[in-house]
Amino acid sequence: MNKLRVIDAKRFEKLLFALDFKKARQKGSHIFYRHADGRYTTLPHHKGGDLSRPMTRAILKEVEITVDEHNKLLKK
Repeated sequence: MNKLRVIDAKRFEKLLFALDFKKARQKGSHIFYRHADGRYTTLPHHKGGDLSRPMTRAILKEVEITVDEHNKLLKK
């Protein structure tokens, strides 16, 4: 298993779009994303900082991808 790479919300959003997630709605700085198969997640867009590792792991669990898949998608 590879080490989890920490990224900012903007880059994570691009990753979600690559996985066919769509913006569902927004409340403040939190944007809700939904997939056609029913998966969903919330991504906080706070300026000037990266997402924490626990937050990133929770989002990966919600979108049902592994750390290795996450790292491979970031290399594209």
